[in-house]
Amino acid sequence: MPATATTPPLASPIHTGAAPNRTPPTEVVYPDSDGKPMADNTRQFTYIVTIQGGIAALFANNPNVFVAGDLLWYPVEGDNKIRAAPDTMVVFGRPPGDRGSYMQWREDGLAPQVAFEVLSPGNTTAEMTRKFHFYERYGVEEYYVYDPDRGTLNGWLRREGRLEKVPAMEGWISPRLGIRFTLEGLDLVLYRPDGRRFETFLELEQRAEIERQRAETERQRAETERQRAERLAEQLRALGIEPDSL
Repeated sequence: MPATATTPPLASPIHTGAAPNRTPPTEVVYPDSDGKPMADNTRQFTYIVTIQGGIAALFANNPNVFVAGDLLWYPVEGDNKIRAAPDTMVVFGRPPGDRGSYMQWREDGLAPQVAFEVLSPGNTTAEMTRKFHFYERYGVEEYYVYDPDRGTLNGWLRREGRLEKVPAMEGWISPRLGIRFTLEGLDLVLYRPDGRRFETFLELEQRAEIERQRAETERQRAETERQRAERLAEQLRALGIEPDSL
């Protein structure tokens, strides 16, 4: 009898439970520093600190205004190359507080409404052009640039989606901040809505010391008057006159 060939059954596939080979997504890191100094010289530094500090003081009691100086702003989640660090930026609608950087998607999607730049000799035209287009593209409403060396001040205001130049900055009042801009010679001077001038820390300290000395002089004068009145009262009593009866 001829032999019959038997076909062996097909082997069942082996399931190991292992997931398909997939490359895990790369976590995007948003550095807190771009490695550049905040200022290139003491004059530029003084203006940056004065502007940032003055605006922060102006809104110190407002829980919905964030003011920062030289802080990296990342407008687009997932892209750490798109960034800028305004010398001063102001965000209405966000609380004050410490931040390593300003990641817009974590801040209710709010872009800084106001940005300031104080120029140094190292700033190039190409660099400032890139910054202008960045601020215009990503939603800044007011943009101000001051050059301490040349004594020039320029401003732009957003209209219909674009930043348009303010025709004259002398006496200009910021719609968002309410502060007034003026140039005294080459120096930028900013005034609060109540008319008080923005001051450096040194100026504030000097004014506080003057006020302290004035208060001390008034205290000493009052003390001298009190002692003189007491001596007079004693002399009257020695004469048999009650001072309160006079």
